[in-house]
Amino acid sequence: MATDDGTRATKGRAPHRRDENARLAVLHATDDLLVERSFNGLTIEGIAARAGVAKQTIYRWWPSKVDILLDTLIEDAGRQLPVPETASALENTRRYLRALARFLTKDPAGMVLLALIGEAQHDPAMAKTFHERYLDPQRQTEREMLQRGIDSGEFSPALDTEAARDALTGPIIYRALTGAKIPRTFIDTLITNTLEKHLA
Repeated sequence: MATDDGTRATKGRAPHRRDENARLAVLHATDDLLVERSFNGLTIEGIAARAGVAKQTIYRWWPSKVDILLDTLIEDAGRQLPVPETASALENTRRYLRALARFLTKDPAGMVLLALIGEAQHDPAMAKTFHERYLDPQRQTEREMLQRGIDSGEFSPALDTEAARDALTGPIIYRALTGAKIPRTFIDTLITNTLEKHLA
């Protein structure tokens, strides 16, 4: 069984048959409580009380509060951070970065992402899970967004998609972590400095 400080239970993840209403209630409660109480103030007891489910039910479904936060992040990011595919590669990237900035600064799920980034700095086991379940798949999606620009002939084949991805998203995440504003002009400058010189 997991403890309230977020340490992991020895028991593995339960089968996926869950009451959907209860599952969503837990995810929404976790979002709300993280905003109200921060990561350290978030407890399984608090989530259970806010969601209206038994604490034992949560422990059956999630080994720790980190696992709940990851499920919350993955579900919300899937809806709110899709990679656009309706315009040029340059414009799709611009739209994605603007959505990322909004997600990190205005959405409770963005606070989940920032909290998990912070927690990963001093919890190696949690960092590994975070990378496997969210960061690595998201990084791959962002690289593919840029690669499509190369494949279509819009970007030069000399564009290093990994380096470009880091140069575009890294400053946005850093500003969000430090509470700095992320105006559209900042994103436009990132686009100019990183991608426009690679236009074919």
